[in-house]
Amino acid sequence: MQAETGNFLTISDLETTVSRQDLMDLYGKKDIKYEKALKYLQYEWELRKLQAELIKMQSWVRDNKKRIAIIFEGRDASGKGGTIRRFTEHLNPRSMRVVALAKPTKVEKGQWYFTRYVKELPNPGEIVFFDRSWYNRAVVEPVMGFCTKNQYEQFMRQVPEFEHMIYEDGIIIIKFWFSVSKEVQSERFESRKTTPIKQWKISPVDMKATEMWDDFTRYKEAMFSRTHTTYSPWVIVKSNNKKNARLESMRYVLSSLEYDGKEEAGNLINPDPTVVSRFYRSIERID
Repeated sequence: MQAETGNFLTISDLETTVSRQDLMDLYGKKDIKYEKALKYLQYEWELRKLQAELIKMQSWVRDNKKRIAIIFEGRDASGKGGTIRRFTEHLNPRSMRVVALAKPTKVEKGQWYFTRYVKELPNPGEIVFFDRSWYNRAVVEPVMGFCTKNQYEQFMRQVPEFEHMIYEDGIIIIKFWFSVSKEVQSERFESRKTTPIKQWKISPVDMKATEMWDDFTRYKEAMFSRTHTTYSPWVIVKSNNKKNARLESMRYVLSSLEYDGKEEAGNLINPDPTVVSRFYRSIERID
């Protein structure tokens, strides 16, 4: 069928394409900038391949009674939530959970700080995705004045031992820090204000995040230095480009686990070291 005029594609147009070159030629006829569209199509293709690998990995976790805890930390608007959604989009909900705890209750405030997180740790055969975690006390709480200096110091002393106990018990911990620049964070905050479906993301903490940028930096650097260990290392994900951050963090998880069928992966599963790398004090970070 002859392509209709105008700078958009119809279903009939797409039915005539059988190759990438056909699609590029069609974009040329329609006077559409195809580079961006092709990048998006490449992203979607890679995402689907990696999500298929995650399903295989989840089956291995379930069948072998493994326990996986994946922690997503980072500044506000660094892309944590969107990445978790892509991780979990096609996984079996019966053997995975997303944990995003609200502020502690009055009872929880009187408990040992880690208590409410211990009960959220993965059961045998389960993957748990933490959308923020006990590391709230390492950065957000001291910056915003939600904890005392003594509470902060006690947490920083205890967390390596806490994670070592988890590690010794057989739980696999993967700790991501999504690193976003100040300029990109500001752009994303503005997008939240003007986009109706994103306005639920705006919080009082967001409003202070840019203003208190240097305080956040100081505390997160202290967190890296004091809680990065061989058994529970910090993995830095450069997330100015959300799509790259999603794909490469998926690759990191897949490359870290020896799941059945890994050698038959239909896509590259080794992460790009320019996007994902372990914490090193000497490496300059965008945030």
